[in-house]
Amino acid sequence: MLPLLYLYLLLPSIRCDNLLCYYSPILEREKEAEANFRLILTECPPAERCFKADGRYGNHSALSARGCMAERDCGQAHSLHLKATVYTMNYACCDWHYCNSGPGVTARSFPLVLTLLTLAVIMGYL
Repeated sequence: MLPLLYLYLLLPSIRCDNLLCYYSPILEREKEAEANFRLILTECPPAERCFKADGRYGNHSALSARGCMAERDCGQAHSLHLKATVYTMNYACCDWHYCNSGPGVTARSFPLVLTLLTLAVIMGYL
């Protein structure tokens, strides 16, 4: 059973179902916090990954967005003109269900941590 769980967690590309991700339009960080914006659940088409975008103006993180994008576009950055300001949008992708939900979750750290915790529980260390 353990090898099957390991494969399920570390090899998401062999799963047949589409990714479930969160969507939010491009929002200003201050307005996102004020409005207590609720994320929308969405299903990505095949060959797309979940993403979380960070829009920066200089050293200030000013915008955020979430959704699905083509795998080939992951890790890209581009300029966005919004309200007479030019922001740099950086896109980080991940490939497991709901991976773009919280802040600070990187594309590769979460499955590893989850796998290690699962192994620790199964082996009786926790």
